[in-house]
Amino acid sequence: MGVRERRARQKRYLRQEILDAASELFVREGFENVSMRRIADKIEYSPTTIYLYFKDKAELLEQVCAEAFSRLVQRLTKIDEQPGEPLEKMQRGLLAYIQFGLENPHHYRATFMMPIPEGMREEKLQQADSPGMQAFDFLRRCVYDGIAAGKLKVKDPELASQTVWAGIHGVTSLLITHEKFPWVGREKVAKSMVETLIDGLGGARA
Repeated sequence: MGVRERRARQKRYLRQEILDAASELFVREGFENVSMRRIADKIEYSPTTIYLYFKDKAELLEQVCAEAFSRLVQRLTKIDEQPGEPLEKMQRGLLAYIQFGLENPHHYRATFMMPIPEGMREEKLQQADSPGMQAFDFLRRCVYDGIAAGKLKVKDPELASQTVWAGIHGVTSLLITHEKFPWVGREKVAKSMVETLIDGLGGARA
């Protein structure tokens, strides 16, 4: 590996280290209470180094959200590209969504469970090509495909899509924030929630 490639890899590694540290601190201490210096101290670099990668905390949080969504979208895209019935894809996708949150609790909290701070534009997260909207579009397509295949009985597809997302977010958030609750089994609860949502849409699952 040449010097240029090695430096590029080191930069990517440091950038990810900054994002991981920021995500953890934002969740644990609150966005407003975390300074760029605090993030720098955690990774044992100077604040100046962080400013070489991100102009401020708002941009840092935007990138934390964008990268978390991107990884989730990659999982959903793989499911979308595989053969299968609409409701089967929906079930796999919703379970993948929950699993992603449980595997990445700090990123999930920072992305979905913190209020959007001043200086971070919510409309930017809602642009059609943003990773967040791509994740929602997967769920929406599952609903529309299920209707087209005669597998779902839904009068308002948009309402159904948003309801599914709200339900999945709810169970994911609960499983993350109440980890010590005596669940009968987190995987069992996740699967039961997914099946309940699909059944609630009139889903004729195999």
